[in-house]
Amino acid sequence: MTKPIIQLENISFAFPGRQPILNGLDLTLNWGDRAGLIAPNGSGKTTLFHLVMGLIKPTSGIIRIFGKRILAEKDFRVVRRRIGLLFQDSDDQLFSPTVLDDVAFGPLNLGKNKEEAIAIAEETLTSLNLTDIRNRITFKLSGGEKRLVALATVLAMKPDALLLDEPVTGLDRDTRHRIESILRELDISYIMISHNMDFLSQLTTRIFSLENGKITVDDTAALHPHFHLHSHGTHPHEHK
Repeated sequence: MTKPIIQLENISFAFPGRQPILNGLDLTLNWGDRAGLIAPNGSGKTTLFHLVMGLIKPTSGIIRIFGKRILAEKDFRVVRRRIGLLFQDSDDQLFSPTVLDDVAFGPLNLGKNKEEAIAIAEETLTSLNLTDIRNRITFKLSGGEKRLVALATVLAMKPDALLLDEPVTGLDRDTRHRIESILRELDISYIMISHNMDFLSQLTTRIFSLENGKITVDDTAALHPHFHLHSHGTHPHEHK
């Protein structure tokens, strides 16, 4: 029987003084799922990820993670140890002097000693072929290098699931392909936000859409204006 990792039930959220951006939303991510999330800008995709991680709180609704209802900050601290969030902007994720320091920070925060954290960071950088930049100053990296290091910081914590917010937007082709290869090799459940349907179709097993504050699922194969066929074709999207 499939077990859920994330269960959101009747979730609503509104920023102060604004109309609800999420309105009675339901969403389930099960173990083994690789889900894509596609929707227009401003529809609440990033907000949804931040709710799961406890960075903001819902106006109403129930959040269950790993079968447990999540209510207080202490509950979300456990969630953040087991679910990795890749922020849309890598500069929001990287703050240590060097690449190695940044990747070691997560394991240190999980209670590893310095030697253990460095060993995990080195192992993670090696697995992603990033050892050549291990001692580089983080803020001097290129945009693609920052994205790869940000992903390394998340993977170093050995999470049970990932939330990936636009992992390849704005990157050059080689870096996009490199991240695609990394994600394909991971044995981990995730939800990935992207406007690139070709990218999602290669790396996900199902597609969610966020429309009018609610989640819908598109399992339809359809021809659409760029004249080729793939699953989830009824949603507007980009090809790059």
